Amino acid sequence: MGIIVVRPPKKKGRQINAAGERLIKEFEGLELEAYPDPGTGGKPYTVGYGATEDMDGKPFKLGQRITQAEADALFDKDTDRFEAAVERLAPVATDNQFAAMVSLAYNVGIGNFEKSTLLRKHNAGDHEGAANEFRRWNRAAGRVLKGLTRRRAAEAELYRRAD
Repeated sequence: MGIIVVRPPKKKGRQINAAGERLIKEFEGLELEAYPDPGTGGKPYTVGYGATEDMDGKPFKLGQRITQAEADALFDKDTDRFEAAVERLAPVATDNQFAAMVSLAYNVGIGNFEKSTLLRKHNAGDHEGAANEFRRWNRAAGRVLKGLTRRRAAEAELYRRAD
């Protein structure tokens, strides 16, 4: 079964395109039972499409279950937060550049994205340099992870793709 794009249009602010939503969902995967973080082997426990906190901001417990509808709502909530941050930090971006940067921020966190050389190069207009920076974000807990290497390649490809 393919990835289903379910997010309704937002009333205000930028929103990732369908290609960006598919990319995030494909690499995060959908799990309806909380599992240990692949990078740490423990906390934070992850569920849905990579959510680590419930709608009230409480961390998930190992084995905690959610429904598909809850996974979709958590994805919308989390994605809204990362879209707002990327829009603030990189106000000039094509739709594909924006979606690729939201995917990266969704995975590495806003603080890491905000301090990144990738963001600095993007804002300086060095788009090829920024695209090349994605590949540097392929480690978790100091280890190179194949899944992160593949994700970063997909994000760089989306970033480079004309809208």
